[in-house]
Amino acid sequence: MSFMNIGQAVPRVRPVPRRTAITAALLVAASAVVVLPAAGTARAAEGCRVETGPYQWELEAHLRRPQDGRQSAADCAAIAAFQRTEGVRPADGYAGLATYRTMLVVQARANPNAAGKCPVDTGRTACVDLDRQLMWVQEGRKVTYGPVAVRTGRAGQTTRTGRHKVYLRSKDHVSTLYANSPMPYSQFFSGGQAFHGRPGTLFDGGGSAGCVNLTVPDAQRLWDVLQIGDPVQVWGRKPGT
Repeated sequence: MSFMNIGQAVPRVRPVPRRTAITAALLVAASAVVVLPAAGTARAAEGCRVETGPYQWELEAHLRRPQDGRQSAADCAAIAAFQRTEGVRPADGYAGLATYRTMLVVQARANPNAAGKCPVDTGRTACVDLDRQLMWVQEGRKVTYGPVAVRTGRAGQTTRTGRHKVYLRSKDHVSTLYANSPMPYSQFFSGGQAFHGRPGTLFDGGGSAGCVNLTVPDAQRLWDVLQIGDPVQVWGRKPGT
């Protein structure tokens, strides 16, 4: 065993420069930081459903997703983003009926009468497309209301096609045929069939009893657009009838 001789010089430890110490501390702190996903990415994943919806193929085409008819995480995020933009609830990424029907409204916005099935008159015309379950109002070629989603007559109680006219308006109408059901903003155009608001969703059940149902806010806006004598053109066939 050897011992240091008394009086031998002791090596001096050089202090670490202050700048170097600070840099080292910052590197250690940085290594401990957890990187979180962007807020938008986190929101897109919230509540996404993995099930393939009945309108998966159509939504994939509309959103320019790969069309395989099967739900993926990316499909779900894209559909959920579309639902949030258009106010569909819940925005869970599921390609259900409400989302599909909203997609039809979006596709029709630029020109709902592109197929020319609603006559172009000089005056105001209410147009009801049973095929797409849409309605709008046009004056000449200018669309002044809609398009909006509607719910028309079920099998056995279909909405009558052809040319009609608004003949009666009743703002706070209540049905005497169907258990005093409320029919706010009713505008009748064909033998008891009317445009009117429907509380709740438009997308449940097999259809109406022949009336053209709208959401209550849409029916309220339509009340301020149509008048007695305005023509109503109805064509097509409701899916499932």
